[in-house]
Amino acid sequence: MGGSRAQVNKPHKTRFSSKSSRNIHKISQKDKNRIAKSNRNVTQGARAARLQRSKMLREQKKEALLKEKRASSGSASAPRVILLFPLSASVNVSSLAEDILRLLSADVSRALSSTVASSEYKLRATVLHAPHGDLLSCMEMAKVADLIAFVASATEQSTCDYIDSFGSQCLSVFRSLGLPSTVVFIRDLPTELKRRNDAKKIVTSSLTSEFPEDCKFYPADTKDDLHKFMWLFKEQRLTTPHWRNQRPYLIAQKVDMVPDDSSPEKCTLLLTGYTRAHSLSVNQLVHVSGAGDFQLSRIEIMKDPIPLNARKDHNAMDSDDIQDAEIIRSVAPDPSSQEPFLVENVPDPLAGEQTWPTEVEMAEAERNQKQKRLRKRALPRGTSEYQAAWIVDDADGEDSGVENDGDDDEDDYGMLLDEGDSGFPSQEDTNNPDFEEDQASLHLRDSDEETENDSVMMEGDNMTREQIEDEIKKIKEAHAEDEGIYVFWMSPREFPDEVDTPLDVPARKRFAKYRGLKSFRTSSWDPKESLPPEYARIFAFDNFARTQKHVVAKALKVEQEGRDDCAPVGSFARFYIKEVPFHVASKLCAASRTAPIVLCGLLQHESKMSVLHFSIKKHDSYDAPIKSKEELIFHVGFRQFVARPIFSTDNINSDKHKMERFLHAGRFSIASIYAPISFPPLPLIALKGAAGAGTPAVAAVGSLRSIDPDRIILKKIILTGYPQRVSKLKATVRYMFHNPEDVRWFKPVEVWTKCGRRGRVKEPVGTHGAMKCIFNGGLQQHDTVCMSLCKRAYPKWPEHRFPANV
Repeated sequence: MGGSRAQVNKPHKTRFSSKSSRNIHKISQKDKNRIAKSNRNVTQGARAARLQRSKMLREQKKEALLKEKRASSGSASAPRVILLFPLSASVNVSSLAEDILRLLSADVSRALSSTVASSEYKLRATVLHAPHGDLLSCMEMAKVADLIAFVASATEQSTCDYIDSFGSQCLSVFRSLGLPSTVVFIRDLPTELKRRNDAKKIVTSSLTSEFPEDCKFYPADTKDDLHKFMWLFKEQRLTTPHWRNQRPYLIAQKVDMVPDDSSPEKCTLLLTGYTRAHSLSVNQLVHVSGAGDFQLSRIEIMKDPIPLNARKDHNAMDSDDIQDAEIIRSVAPDPSSQEPFLVENVPDPLAGEQTWPTEVEMAEAERNQKQKRLRKRALPRGTSEYQAAWIVDDADGEDSGVENDGDDDEDDYGMLLDEGDSGFPSQEDTNNPDFEEDQASLHLRDSDEETENDSVMMEGDNMTREQIEDEIKKIKEAHAEDEGIYVFWMSPREFPDEVDTPLDVPARKRFAKYRGLKSFRTSSWDPKESLPPEYARIFAFDNFARTQKHVVAKALKVEQEGRDDCAPVGSFARFYIKEVPFHVASKLCAASRTAPIVLCGLLQHESKMSVLHFSIKKHDSYDAPIKSKEELIFHVGFRQFVARPIFSTDNINSDKHKMERFLHAGRFSIASIYAPISFPPLPLIALKGAAGAGTPAVAAVGSLRSIDPDRIILKKIILTGYPQRVSKLKATVRYMFHNPEDVRWFKPVEVWTKCGRRGRVKEPVGTHGAMKCIFNGGLQQHDTVCMSLCKRAYPKWPEHRFPANV
């Protein structure tokens, strides 16, 4: 064909060389089905496992909820505790408590008791009404309440009248303790429906911000209102603070005491009530609120005097029922497994000594020391004691004619080695003129422009003590004015640690326990160094977190085993507490009429003394200053004890913490005390006693942080001096010390100024404690020279351990 293009076979675009090899990589349909089936089986198996696991978790949660519901509202559970708290003094909660008890009690002809059982609601309850104005009683009731019902009156004229000052204070304390389930009862509502709804809305909108989000508001004027609430309360799942569920406790329905014939000052305290939270063993220690820690001598498990399915003609508890209750069984402690009542460690004064030298050895050592001091040796300047010990006596004999001028190595005469008070003759001659001239010649290179006038310190060397004090006062006033003019940004509170060096006591003696730190953050400080005698009486843990985990697991295991030496949860029992002081038991019997007496079971080691650290904040309602080492009453969970804390900062980037002389408002500090060991988490309410015998006030709130005797708390002071002559980088500073020996003692410590200069002490000048200093920059005449010193601070051991013993 003319004009047609010849056909060109293009190469086939395939990776296979031939048609026969194209299907080699393909998978047969049979293999495809087999692989797909296996993948599908794997996928379905994983999905089935996930579904099965989710189903198991749901069933476990459902079972745990049913178990909790049965434990809290079943016939074998302890009665629920309802606390009625008035938000203002005008609210009458006594009538409301009476209405609730009459609603729950079937027999209205008998006298009402605080604990009743209702077969209609299938509920047992204990109704407590908090006395307005009694802070301690309100606190003790809030610690054991399962439900706090805050009662407000709708007749108040303004919003602020719904909660008065006492109600606001108690509400903040309850928040610090941890609020259980809460409701708000509204009383005195109008009878007309529209006005009633409007008043309820006003009260609800005014108080909503004061309570948790899940808090409900209920009218509580009529029997129908209380009936509706009781049906809801019966099915309500109650929440309690976590710290309350860690230990068993008991609310005493009856408090009695039996005198001890063997010891007239002691007695046996009898507390009767329902065991709550956990089973309580007769072998463990217990704490009675405000009285202290004790051992149990016996537990009597009794028949429940007010069962839910009552066969009696009444369903209210009275004192006769408690006294005549049938004893099911009695449990006595086992001496081999009973927790020992150990409070303080008994120190051995010779525990740290390997051997004790005899009188002959001590006399020989003293004689050798005297001979060594009397021997004159000519040594090169700068030779230390260690280096001098290697110089043989023959070399010393060759130069025996050379007389020592008494110039000891100045590096050995410092604040870290207190040799100035040892009474050695070689240290008493360090102030001779030859020694001063030698030292001046050594530092000649550092003093470029020193003149003869620089070595003369003060014109008034013969000033009296009163004149020196007046002069220092005038200088301070002048510097305060200069600070207000030149460094107006620096407030007087910038340096609250300034102290004056005493005129009648040498500074090296007055501040002998202090030392200088190059860096507060990075400098080392041995936590075992120079500990006070109280540290021999306390206990410490190698690993506190591991010990706490082991103790809690052990207590849980004992409860799960269901041992016979325990009073089960919800059982009605009488506890015999032995060796209680007679006057303490009398106070508890009198206090039981107004406030509940709580018995709390202690975990292992919780009776032993140690150093506890609390995160603490000053309460907003307390205006008086709280000074370190002042006596406070610490409410830590159910426990109460007296302590004298010291306050400190909480440095995250350092193992050293600065002591604070007062507890400052508006921020958290750390309070360290000597107290019985308690395992966190636990809330803290610190009370400060009044000057007279008045009710203590809430001073601070917080929580337990840790237990660590090795926590280093440093007390910092600042010594100040004032420049008299300034020459470039050098200055002559006076009034920081008052004798040259103190200057030499504190010479290794760095000095600094309020305007930001840093320097060192060069040498003393004159005989009145003046000194020459060299700084890293020019010094101004109005500046103040400072020296920072630190010493470790410890809490103070309390005179009384528990409030009832005061």
